Amino acid sequence: MQPPTIINQRTLHTGRKFDYVELSLRDARTGTTHQRQLVRHPGAVVIVPMLDDGRLVLIRNHRAALNQWLIELPAGTLEPGEAPEACAARELTEETGYQADYVKSLGQFYTSPGLSDELMRVVGATGLRSVGQKLEADECIEVMPTALSTALELIAKGHLCDGKSIAALMLAFQKGFIKPPAQGYGGGSGH
Repeated sequence: MQPPTIINQRTLHTGRKFDYVELSLRDARTGTTHQRQLVRHPGAVVIVPMLDDGRLVLIRNHRAALNQWLIELPAGTLEPGEAPEACAARELTEETGYQADYVKSLGQFYTSPGLSDELMRVVGATGLRSVGQKLEADECIEVMPTALSTALELIAKGHLCDGKSIAALMLAFQKGFIKPPAQGYGGGSGH
C-alpha cells in the first residue's frame, strides 16, 4: 500500500517552541486530497536520573494543559542544534538541581504520532551531585527522590500516569540501565 503524498504544508501558527501546521495530502489509491493538522516539534529528552543509593529522581510538575500536578521524570525540549545529551544535562540541572557525571542514550520513541512529530530521546544519568535547581520563570517543580519499587507502585496505582516517564522507565529496564527491584511492586521505602 502506498502512503499519501504531502503536496503542501501551511504553517497555521508559529509558537515559542512548536509550530502548528496543516498538511495537504493526496491519497495514492483514490487521488483525493485531504488535510491533517499537527504540531511540528523540535524533539525532546526525558531523563532517567539514578542516585548512588538506587533511588530515581522524579519530579512533581504542575502542568498547565491539565491544570494539575503530575509525577514524572525530568524532561525538556531540544534547543536548535542542541545534542540530546547536552539538553539532558541542562534540563536535569534546571528541573532537579542535579548534575550528572555520566549520561547514556537509552533509546527513543514518538510521543503522539497521531498529532505531532515529537521524537523523545531517553537519556540515563548517574553520578549525580546536587548543585541547586535553576527553574525557568514559568516552571513550578518539586524534586522527589523515590525508591524504584515506589515509582513502580505509583505507576500501578495510576499516580504516575505520564506516558513519557512510563515509556522511559520501560526502555531503562530493557537496556539494563536499571534493574527491577527484588521485592517486586510492593514494599518500597518511599520518598
